[in-house]
Amino acid sequence: MKTNDSYLSFLDIWHVAMWYLFLVAIGLSIVFVFRYWIKYSFAGTLKEKFDVASQHEIKSYLRANYVLAASIFFFLNTVYDETVVLSPVWFFIRIFVSFCIGTLHIYIAYLIFKYYYPGPLEKKLKKLRYTPRINPGTGNEMKLLSEDEEDTYLDEGMQAEEDAFSVDYDVWIDPETQETKIEKYQGHLSAFECDRCGFQTLKLVKEDILKPATDHEDGEIQKEYECSYCGRVKRKTQKLSKNIDKDSLVAKSAGHTIPNIEAIKMEIHDTDGHTKMFEFQNTAQAKKFLEEFDFSKLHD
Repeated sequence: MKTNDSYLSFLDIWHVAMWYLFLVAIGLSIVFVFRYWIKYSFAGTLKEKFDVASQHEIKSYLRANYVLAASIFFFLNTVYDETVVLSPVWFFIRIFVSFCIGTLHIYIAYLIFKYYYPGPLEKKLKKLRYTPRINPGTGNEMKLLSEDEEDTYLDEGMQAEEDAFSVDYDVWIDPETQETKIEKYQGHLSAFECDRCGFQTLKLVKEDILKPATDHEDGEIQKEYECSYCGRVKRKTQKLSKNIDKDSLVAKSAGHTIPNIEAIKMEIHDTDGHTKMFEFQNTAQAKKFLEEFDFSKLHD
């Protein structure tokens, strides 16, 4: 009887704790969403809204859903008290079921924001990027210049960044006053910021295997990066993962679940013998690059 009283007292404390944690989790989830909405709403220009949405929207919604999953766990641990009172076994069953449902919510939210939501977000970002800008001084609607027209307004470093496909610049011009507005966007290739000139034109040009990987031991590879603007050369040594079983790799490739892909490399040749190698962070970048690639940019 004494043990049963202790168990009932524990359940009372547990019930109260779960209710408080449920309310805290719900509140925190709402805070994450509202904090993003406020940050987005108070972003002044369309470009600033673009930056906020592209960098924080999915992360904020995912974070809110993770906390919401915790709130589901806490709430479910307050129900069916009459059953849980009968035996500690039911108490642990309720915890297990609550954990499973909370985990299921996390999994579904991850799938939605990882695979579905980027599509609608991309449409939103395109609208923010290509909505005509207004000249704050004159109130005139500005015109977006084409790739060929905008080069006149970009300095050599900016053009080098565009040629490296690491940065994309949009140039808006007021037809009446000829005032221009230049906006910077992330490009399609994984070029890095050069520590000498400061432009994002440092890209992979050469790889040397210092130590081949075996079935039982990792190897080493040296990557050489070169800045297409200032000529800076930088070398970096990385681990080369040991060999993966071929059948296992094919199976994983079919399901798109390979976790260790660091980059996708593409080598392009033209009929004049010119060759360029490009490096992408994922398949989405590679696909977008091919859709927008200008073959004339093979030539420096």
